Amino acid sequence: MGEESYKNLCIFHDAEGLRSGLTSFSHPSRIALIYAFGRETPLRVYDPQDLLRDHEPKIKELFVDSREWQDKELHVLGEHCSLIETTSLDLAGLIAYGGRSSAIFYQMWFTEHHPDICSTGPIKRWLEHAALLLCQDIALANDINIGTSGYVLQGYGLHAVRDYLVDQRNMLLGPDSRLRIYPVLEAVLGISRTREEGAWARGSLVFVEPELISWMDLLVTFSADNRPDMKNFKHVRKYLLAAEDSRRRLVSDGTSIVGLTEAPVPPSSITADFHGNFGYLYLADECVCSFFDGSFHATIRKAKMVQLEEALLEFSFEQDLRHRLFRTIMRIVHQAQERKWGCALILDLNPEPLGIIGQTMTSPLDMSDEKMLELAVSLAKMDGALHINRHLRLLGFGCLMDGHRVSWEDSSRGARYNSALRFTAENENIIVVVVSSDRPVSIIRGGIDVQANCEWAPVYEGFHPPTLEAWLKGA
Repeated sequence: MGEESYKNLCIFHDAEGLRSGLTSFSHPSRIALIYAFGRETPLRVYDPQDLLRDHEPKIKELFVDSREWQDKELHVLGEHCSLIETTSLDLAGLIAYGGRSSAIFYQMWFTEHHPDICSTGPIKRWLEHAALLLCQDIALANDINIGTSGYVLQGYGLHAVRDYLVDQRNMLLGPDSRLRIYPVLEAVLGISRTREEGAWARGSLVFVEPELISWMDLLVTFSADNRPDMKNFKHVRKYLLAAEDSRRRLVSDGTSIVGLTEAPVPPSSITADFHGNFGYLYLADECVCSFFDGSFHATIRKAKMVQLEEALLEFSFEQDLRHRLFRTIMRIVHQAQERKWGCALILDLNPEPLGIIGQTMTSPLDMSDEKMLELAVSLAKMDGALHINRHLRLLGFGCLMDGHRVSWEDSSRGARYNSALRFTAENENIIVVVVSSDRPVSIIRGGIDVQANCEWAPVYEGFHPPTLEAWLKGA
């Protein structure tokens, strides 16, 4: 195998492993890489799914109009696999990580910044590991094990969360921590999979640096010879009942359950909040990730509905009213997601609302009133859609969305979703929000799901990264 072919294959396997891993951790994700193997070699762009398109002006400014990326000196002292972090590029909607080494003079990795992620920290650690593994692959030049790094990156989710927590806690405490992070993460996942009398775990469990526990105000301290071992998930799950539906939190030193507290905890502490079949992991006040289905994930599990917010900006009405309408819709959607029932909301932004078949009322409900909003949430559970006008009035419920068939209907989705496609295709100034019982949220306007995931074209090994100059010209 030629040297150039070997390097291209290394990039392909590492990028595909990274893409697959991030897609499982977050949402369908694309990967791009700008790199140069030597100071004088041309920059190349690995971007098979056009992640960096529309960023050409900024990339040209950073890499063509300026040579700052090329002027940095390396201080690696002959260690081919050592990586020196470089300043990450700030491109809208992207997460980036860059590094330099003797094996690869410059590399900058990119992926998508999805709007509903808890933290970019674990994803940046993932990109950092991709950069390090690519350095090793290029430096070792061992084509027998080519592709191994891709498999490592594909399953790196747990390790990315661990690496981020270690980095952040080192900044708070220094490197001499006795709280081991891998056992903490294994315990959180183990407890989340353990039922007690058929019920999933609820309540908070906080992991505290052992030396700091003596400074805490504990409601209860368990005797040292009879503390539940963190490896015994069933036992810990039983003790978590003491923290359910309260301000109390179980306290662990990473090895066993020490006691219960209602007091503030040290900022270096890791907290697992269990909410039934899912939960969130915090470091101090930062939500690092969520966990469900036996693994960690980037998503915050609440629809951000950025596309709805952008769609509302296209209509002319008061800013305050637009904001209150958006917040009200978010409230109903989040209630539906948490309680796992499907619903549809028709946002009728016409000056004169449409006449829609359904249950009307003698007087519309003013949803700016908290009691009326709670009633609207309950009515959303019923078959049919809520009909809401631009003045935050509920005009009807149990409404039917009719219309002629459109050719792009999705047979894998339910009647509520496809009815919304038909209805919005035939009616102007209408936005329909569809919440499925299994949590996905769709924003439909003009017969189109405006936030549908694109099916990116698959990438094949034969992809040859063009030079930056050729890429800027559209190659």
